[in-house]
Amino acid sequence: MRLYQPSTLTELAAARAAGSVRPDGDAVVSESESEEEEYAALMTAADLSAARLAGLPDGLRRRVVVVLEAGGTQIVAVHADPVDDADPDDDLAWYASQELDSLLSGIV
Repeated sequence: MRLYQPSTLTELAAARAAGSVRPDGDAVVSESESEEEEYAALMTAADLSAARLAGLPDGLRRRVVVVLEAGGTQIVAVHADPVDDADPDDDLAWYASQELDSLLSGIV
């Protein structure tokens, strides 16, 4: 089972610097491992991420969802908007855990 943790680029960068991502009260759990249920959990987390973007400067207003294995804090993947202020109906880009440095390049 996987957890879908809403985040932002700055929150993800801080968690990565600290060495782990900890799920919070907004983490969404998929009802099952079916593709439809996991997609629903992802999109719910994306909506929650959008609420965290208010007040962030240009270059940082991208929805981010960190996918974690339940029972741990291992990052499986990250989904993020490819650009600032993307349309909420646009698909999120997928990043493998090995691509986080590329996603976070330039984030302080």
